[in-house]
Amino acid sequence: MAVYREKSGVMSFDGLGFEAYSMKCVSCGSVYPFNPRLFSCPRCGSLLEVIRNQSPAVSWSAWRARKPGVWRYREALPVPGRVRPVTLGEGATPLVDVDLDGVRARVWVKFEGANPTGSFKDRGMTVGVTMARLVKARVVVAASTGNTASSLAAYAARAGLRAVVVLPRGGVALGKLLQARLHGATVVEVDGSFDRAMSMVLEAAREDPVYPLNSFNPIRLEGQKTIAYEIVDELGRAPDYVVVPVGNGGNIAAIWKGFKELYEWGLLDRLPVMIGVQAEGASPLARAWESGSREPVWVDEPKTVASAIRIGRPVNWVKAFRAVEESGGLFVTVTDEEILEAQRLLARRVGLGVEPSSAASLAGLLKLHSDGFLGEGEEVVLIATGHALKDPDSMATVNADVRRAEDAESLKEVLYQLAGGE
Repeated sequence: MAVYREKSGVMSFDGLGFEAYSMKCVSCGSVYPFNPRLFSCPRCGSLLEVIRNQSPAVSWSAWRARKPGVWRYREALPVPGRVRPVTLGEGATPLVDVDLDGVRARVWVKFEGANPTGSFKDRGMTVGVTMARLVKARVVVAASTGNTASSLAAYAARAGLRAVVVLPRGGVALGKLLQARLHGATVVEVDGSFDRAMSMVLEAAREDPVYPLNSFNPIRLEGQKTIAYEIVDELGRAPDYVVVPVGNGGNIAAIWKGFKELYEWGLLDRLPVMIGVQAEGASPLARAWESGSREPVWVDEPKTVASAIRIGRPVNWVKAFRAVEESGGLFVTVTDEEILEAQRLLARRVGLGVEPSSAASLAGLLKLHSDGFLGEGEEVVLIATGHALKDPDSMATVNADVRRAEDAESLKEVLYQLAGGE
């Protein structure tokens, strides 16, 4: 297999099969040859996105003939067809219909907690770690609030690579931290917030043989866009609205990119409206949106129970703003109390256990509904990004009906009372 070569100090990726793709700056629009190690625009410093130079020869019938999951759509992913992916069977997550009292819209939850490590990050990591192995990296690294860490660790283990996760000390939910440790990652703790951890990775991890897999790497986001592909694959159309929790901003941008590609390739006849939800204590994009600014209002010490979106300086803010603006959408903030109430509602009325950041999407929907935003029969998909067991501490304060039974007779009495007996 061809691998990248050094030519006069410049990396060349000739022969790897990337000719169908380019890299485009999200700010100045400059276009560059595809380079898996190019993460920002050499001209203006903004982030890049992967673009296809021509539409692929694909159809829904051809895709549906394959096994469900991220790699069903491999023609849309910037990985040469002959390359064997690093996969754990990610994707193909449930789209669960939800009946909410008083809500006139039709609502579904895309439950990303069903991915192998329990979050949507697995979609990006299968593509990102496949690329890391292809370019002969030996170490993969990412800053994380937790989900990226556990996903990176698992996929690196699958690929036989060393994983390093850089975490804010005390700022990561226990379930996620233990996952990263279980999969053998080296854990580097730093004082301060996730944003400080991210800045350290940005500075330290751009050189061979290390491959960074935070969402400033546009290749990772290519996997996450398959959320949009699966929604359309199952519904047969785009919904009216897609509601996404927003932390670093990469996921809402990736999902929007997925819908746009399907539309441009003639596989979708209309686009949804994208709605980004942030916690009040970590809402740099929503604050800017509400004030009419298109420059984020940085939050130096973000605070929210939803640790996965506890980010004050989102690196993908330009992409996230563009997704909302282009789709005619908006950003909305929700309180921690609204998030936790939505988490309980999903668990007890729907049967889905999600971490607090996931529940932000439902909290945002309920807030918009109370403001009269949704119309009769409109279709909404909520993105639930991670499983409840990712953050067990958030469930510890939930009121529970706990009773004691000394014997079978006392157990029968409890059962009888709950069945409606006198």
